Amino acid sequence: MKLATTAFADMAPIPAQYAFGRPDPAAHIALSGNRNPGFQWSGAPAGTKSFALICNDPDVPSKPDGVNQEGHVVPRSLPRVDFCHWVLIDLPAAATSIAEGAHSDGVKARGKPGPAAPDGGRHGVNDYTAWFAGDPAMAGDYYGYDGPCPPWNDELPHRYEFTLYALDVTTLEVPTRFTCADVRKAMQGHVLARATVTGRYTLNPGVSL
Repeated sequence: MKLATTAFADMAPIPAQYAFGRPDPAAHIALSGNRNPGFQWSGAPAGTKSFALICNDPDVPSKPDGVNQEGHVVPRSLPRVDFCHWVLIDLPAAATSIAEGAHSDGVKARGKPGPAAPDGGRHGVNDYTAWFAGDPAMAGDYYGYDGPCPPWNDELPHRYEFTLYALDVTTLEVPTRFTCADVRKAMQGHVLARATVTGRYTLNPGVSL
């Protein structure tokens, strides 16, 4: 199975229009276009009954100390953890693409509604839900796609892995309000094939991609 996007080449920089945050010379970070990239795929194996898509950043700092704080640097050596940016399930077996901007176009405070998604799929909540939980202006359930916004003082450029899964079930058994972890657990034993496209992004002006 092959997965492709016209938004960026594999392992190349992600344009800011697909990010949650963009560099700002005064404030370090400004809200960006937050459009979901478009995707096309082919070569799904026989027996495919649905597709799922997960976007994950495996390079998130494991400790919040110093993140986005003046006078601090997040070192490359710091252990890293996952951050889910998008979880989409139950796309029908006949699907071969996701349209750019169809699932997200702009930042929405308190998150976009869900779980209903275009093309008959279902969105889960991404990890901005937990990230903004303590922010009165932004707290809410962040369904669907919300793009990159790594710490502006991180020495490590982040990777964003978009992985499409071909599944042998029409519907995944997950809670009504589900997460990436719920989907990964529900997919066990049902994955026929997978394909990944990875983009890279940084908000640190001193880091090259």
